[in-house]
Amino acid sequence: MIITTTPTIEGHSIREYKGLVSGEVIFGMNFLKDFGASLRDIFGGRTESYEKAMLEGRETAEREMRERAENMGANAIVGVSYGYETMGQSNGMIMISISGTAVVID
Repeated sequence: MIITTTPTIEGHSIREYKGLVSGEVIFGMNFLKDFGASLRDIFGGRTESYEKAMLEGRETAEREMRERAENMGANAIVGVSYGYETMGQSNGMIMISISGTAVVID
């Protein structure tokens, strides 16, 4: 399945629009990750534990969106965009959402 941020796919015609599809993931960051991130804030550098969690979250959200599109009979998703939001009482949770338009291409 082709998934793209563009509204069209070069070399393909959109034959049918199936509708909006999305995938969402909400996950909490644990104490050890938060502690490691706070040290990075003080000393500088990248926070690999957060980066890994964000990558896994994006992949899970994209997989959900792809499955929903396949269930609608689509073979591509166009106009995809990601969104990120902190949530929870102390912003200890992160929501990753992805959405796009499920289509049938030739």
